[in-house]
Amino acid sequence: MATPDFTKLNADNIVDFIGGIFLRRGAESYLGEEVTMSQHMLQAARLAEEASSGDELTAAALLHDIGHYTNEFPEELLELGINNSHEDAGAAVLAPFFSAAITEAVRCHVDAKRYLCATDKDYLGKLSIASVKTLGLQGGPMNEDEVAEFRKHPHLDAIIKVRIWDDMGKVKDHTTQSFEHYAPMLQRSVDACRL
Repeated sequence: MATPDFTKLNADNIVDFIGGIFLRRGAESYLGEEVTMSQHMLQAARLAEEASSGDELTAAALLHDIGHYTNEFPEELLELGINNSHEDAGAAVLAPFFSAAITEAVRCHVDAKRYLCATDKDYLGKLSIASVKTLGLQGGPMNEDEVAEFRKHPHLDAIIKVRIWDDMGKVKDHTTQSFEHYAPMLQRSVDACRL
């Protein structure tokens, strides 16, 4: 499949573009988990919604792993100096259209796992087997200096919440809403950024 022309994405079509990714790619497996990619992201969004977390956190929970679809986005991102790791790739694509609260939760959800592994003695035991495996590839638990720096992040609370929903959103055969349920909320989030 050809990479779409990223330069044609705008505030009026980004939600449809993301919806198309969910439709075309959502049934793909999720790195050894018992859920598909779309099931995982929709479960995370449902958890945020059930917690009455508001549009921004629900959007962040829904979109936190959108960067796994990096081949949907232009290869030029690397030439522009944007790391192609899924958290950075996802945040880079969303940044022109969504608030910093959303994009920072996407960008930092992997660091949040590393942070929680370093600061919560029980956290590692709550991770799925697949998530434990990827932890090593992602740098392992943060060291003291990294923890101190991460604690300064202005969106720390939101990032940690999205991370927890990420961890919880891996339940096989769990009922969720469809992407279409969240599309109006995503559009409200986009519209709020262009005001």
